[in-house]
Amino acid sequence: MLIIYGLLFFLMFFRIFYIQVTGQAEGQQLAAKAAARYEKSKIITANRGNIYDRQGQVIAKDGISYRLVAVINPKASEGTNKVLHVQNPKMTAMILSKYINMDEKSIYKILTKKYIETEKGKRELSQVEFGSAGRNISHTVMEEISKEKLPGIIFEEDNKRFYPNGVFASNLIGIARKENQENAQAQTVGKMGLEAIYNKELSGVNGHVQYKSDLFGYLLPNSEKMVQPAQNGKNVYLTIDKTIQNFLEDSMSKVYEQYKPESMVAVVANPKTGEILAVSQRPTFNPQTGEGLNSSWINEMTETTLEPGSTMKTFTLSTAIQEGKWNPNEVYQSGQYKVYDRIIRDANQVGWGTITYLEGIQRSSNVGMANLLKKIGDKTFISYLKKFGFGQKTGIDLPNEATGKILDEYPINRVTTTYGQGSTVTPIQLIQALTAVANDGKMMQPYVIKKIVDPNTGDIVKEHNPIVKGKPISADTAKQVRETLATTVTSEKGTAQNFASKEYEVAGKTGTAQIPKPTGGYYWGKNNFLYSFLGMAPVKDPKLIMYVAIEKPNLGVTEVGSEPTSKVFNTVMESSLKYLNIKPSKTSTTKSIVMDDLVGRESSEVITDLESKNIQTVLIGSEGKVTNQYPNKGQKVLYNSHAFIKTSGNIKIPDFTGWSLRDIITYQTLSGMKISIQGDGFVQKQNIKAGTIYEGNQKVILKMVKPQEQYK
Repeated sequence: MLIIYGLLFFLMFFRIFYIQVTGQAEGQQLAAKAAARYEKSKIITANRGNIYDRQGQVIAKDGISYRLVAVINPKASEGTNKVLHVQNPKMTAMILSKYINMDEKSIYKILTKKYIETEKGKRELSQVEFGSAGRNISHTVMEEISKEKLPGIIFEEDNKRFYPNGVFASNLIGIARKENQENAQAQTVGKMGLEAIYNKELSGVNGHVQYKSDLFGYLLPNSEKMVQPAQNGKNVYLTIDKTIQNFLEDSMSKVYEQYKPESMVAVVANPKTGEILAVSQRPTFNPQTGEGLNSSWINEMTETTLEPGSTMKTFTLSTAIQEGKWNPNEVYQSGQYKVYDRIIRDANQVGWGTITYLEGIQRSSNVGMANLLKKIGDKTFISYLKKFGFGQKTGIDLPNEATGKILDEYPINRVTTTYGQGSTVTPIQLIQALTAVANDGKMMQPYVIKKIVDPNTGDIVKEHNPIVKGKPISADTAKQVRETLATTVTSEKGTAQNFASKEYEVAGKTGTAQIPKPTGGYYWGKNNFLYSFLGMAPVKDPKLIMYVAIEKPNLGVTEVGSEPTSKVFNTVMESSLKYLNIKPSKTSTTKSIVMDDLVGRESSEVITDLESKNIQTVLIGSEGKVTNQYPNKGQKVLYNSHAFIKTSGNIKIPDFTGWSLRDIITYQTLSGMKISIQGDGFVQKQNIKAGTIYEGNQKVILKMVKPQEQYK
């Protein structure tokens, strides 16, 4: 027996010695097997970049949601004083069914599942999940479930894409959704719009963490973590202005509900830079809920073409003035115009007798345009349309841009193009072309991306500056066009009378275009046209331009096509100009002063001086030497507007009532005060009383109302 046991001991000793020396057992590397069993690797998901408006307000961002997980293997509770697994599946299923979108029976079936079938046979489960019903759980619901203190129920954090503004330039912004990757990890991927176009920049790079753990994922004693941080996606800043966009969305929704048209599209832009400040269409969708997504996928601003109707007369007029062929007092016979065997007629079929060309523009006479074409010359006219960018892409920073087509094969094509029939354009082409009229002849390329910033380094990786696409007309011509188009609004003969503003001078051109049938020919009847308006304000120096088009609205018996389009244009244009602090152009000229250099002067002296000139002075700090100012030296400030001076010392919270967003942002920049803004427009209420000393850790909450509510 001693010999036998001694031999067995010798064999066991040799076996242990062999394993220690070679690190192998039964042909397998034990170190690798142990590492595979205990070493874990976990992905650190990179946050998707945010999308901001021009003021830095969030349009799309990643937020925290939670994923519900149930530990079902009793081994998880071994060696502990706590129950770490689901001990009572029936009760757990009953309680969870109150909080997630899954019935009690289905939850119970998941909780009692012990094994899963794999290629190598059955594998024992340690934990389970609940599919889509257990994902995207809000913080509130997570807390409510946690209060139930259900053993074995845990939560994993997930990133979810949030669109806090709901319907908000949805066809431009697009959507991003979770999508399973090849590595079985779920990643947020852009599916349409800017989310898809800039998906690479927004996505970022995932990191990872490696560590040693037991079977259930708990960190082993004395083990170390190795972390490779995630690189968050880049932030995209748009030219869109959240306040102007909200004006547009509200107005579009009201008109869409009232007139129930087949479609609507509207664009607001800055003619000095080409920046798109707002864009919307109907039907559209809510990116947060997905409601309406199936009926609205294309960005109509750039991807669809339309016959522009009489809005094209803006550029026929521009060509005639530039070529010296425009005499507003010259007369012609309205009603009809013959082109070979074709007869061109005015909208009322009979015309208004012998009228001036100015009245022809005001009445939107097609025959007047045909006569102008004869003066201009066919080839010259078509060459100007090309200078205005029609028939070619604008180059806006969006894909799938359509070009439209300017028909010039036959003489009749060139005639009908003068009043916008037959040839096709895109809304963004009309906006680009109008910048030349509004910007003293300089045509600006439209764009929607202001800059892209890497949040990991703070570097600007892409920045878009204004680009002059050309100068199709002179500054003098542009001024004459604006003044002429203003008469379509102010004249009793004008077709654009509905677009008159109480406070601002508006110039523009209405459009009524026939809509082609898929089988050929055109629809007819006042509820079967495309009604539009291409306009700007104020006339002398336009700050905003806007295009609105509404297809097949359900008009009342006495209503005309300009009524639904004017309800969008008037509300948005007037509200936006007020928001931008553009002085009314129909009141007496408001005086202004040029700011001196105030730095170093006593604040009391500065305040007395400025207030004597009717400038509302805001002191940021205590009385003393001025250290900073806004507006800066040499800049103009209008009477009764705000000027800001910064000193050292305690800051007293001012009375923000009536302040615009621009003034608030200026104050916040100079003071460093934490300010939260609710709503749009002008300040109505504030949470902290004016005159209170700001302590540095307080948050001032300002409630704003829209101008149409404040000024009615």
